[in-house]
Amino acid sequence: MKILHTADWHIGKKLENFSRIEEQRAILEEIIHISEKENIDAVIISGDLFDTFSPATEAIELFYRSLKKLTNNGKRPVIAIAGNHDSPDRIETADPLARECGILFIGYPNTHFEPFELESGLKVTQSEPGFIELSIPTTEHPLRIITTPYANEHRIKALLDSEDKEAELRNVLQQKWEQLSHAHCNDQGVNILATHLFVIKKGNNIPEEPDDEKPILHVGGAQAIFTEDFPPHIQYAALGHLHRKQIVESTPYPIVYSGSPISYSFAEANQEKHVAIAELYPNQKAVLTFTTLNAGKKLLRFKARDMQEAEEILKSNQEALIELTVETDNYMTAKDRRHLNSIHPGIITLIPQVKNFQSAQDGSKKSVDINKNMNNLFIDYFNTSIGMDPNVEILDLFNEILSE
Repeated sequence: MKILHTADWHIGKKLENFSRIEEQRAILEEIIHISEKENIDAVIISGDLFDTFSPATEAIELFYRSLKKLTNNGKRPVIAIAGNHDSPDRIETADPLARECGILFIGYPNTHFEPFELESGLKVTQSEPGFIELSIPTTEHPLRIITTPYANEHRIKALLDSEDKEAELRNVLQQKWEQLSHAHCNDQGVNILATHLFVIKKGNNIPEEPDDEKPILHVGGAQAIFTEDFPPHIQYAALGHLHRKQIVESTPYPIVYSGSPISYSFAEANQEKHVAIAELYPNQKAVLTFTTLNAGKKLLRFKARDMQEAEEILKSNQEALIELTVETDNYMTAKDRRHLNSIHPGIITLIPQVKNFQSAQDGSKKSVDINKNMNNLFIDYFNTSIGMDPNVEILDLFNEILSE
């Protein structure tokens, strides 16, 4: 059995005000193509399907159309769990119709399904809260999945009917996962776990959560889960939340973040993006490979020593999205900005860095003459902060604000 594991699609997410919807459309087509080429039997999407609780119409349409293609006319199940960016209720609203296409939406840690069978031969053979077993027409062995979508710590304990409300979340999950794995996961089928949580190996340094990501590790969120808390009898754990591809643990089985399919912040600059493919046989260790995704634009950070070097950088990286810092002798004018933007339409952030700024900051502080008029006070403030006098455009803008 071949499982394609992906996560953190964040459909509808923008970079500053720059739309990524066409990149997302292209990357999802690439994932669909990989699924066909690799003869994938099931697809797991480990949370953060959308970027907000209330995604735009174009994001919703792209998402459902892509999942419909992924199912291969209902023969290939797509199991999608909610992440911390998703509304669990919204995720599950479409389930009655989606399951007719072979798509299973799981919004809550206690979600379960009544057994059913599609004309394609795909079946849900058994289920209980947090667990589902499928019979897939392209494989001879059942697929068992323990599912834990994101919920904050209080809600996970409540949804899993934890009797000890003061117990650490990791203990509650460990007990629930172990109970489900003992009850359903044996060597007669393929057994995996899918969750959207912050997972680390105990004793390791805690990695940073994604820049511009809603952090899970916060008051009211959910504490880090250790790999040692994961249950026995599992062959692969499909994680979502961290945007960089990483194998958190490989023994006794792979516990893996597939990463996001495209880079969503400049903290992910220069990262390659992937989907994970796990080849699984009953009672055997997973064979894990990663397939590189190429449809998304690269995010690149540069620093130019002057305007000429800035132009050269922009001309050489036309297909990327750019964060560019430009050193200048004087404050960058609106004309300079327009010129750079005319060279490259994908400048997301343009950061002017005045070369004598630090020396101005290090200079002695001047006393303030509060009897000066507002314009002169502003000029003094600007000079102290930036290291030079404001130009005419800045002064005109300041006077416009004053007049309002």
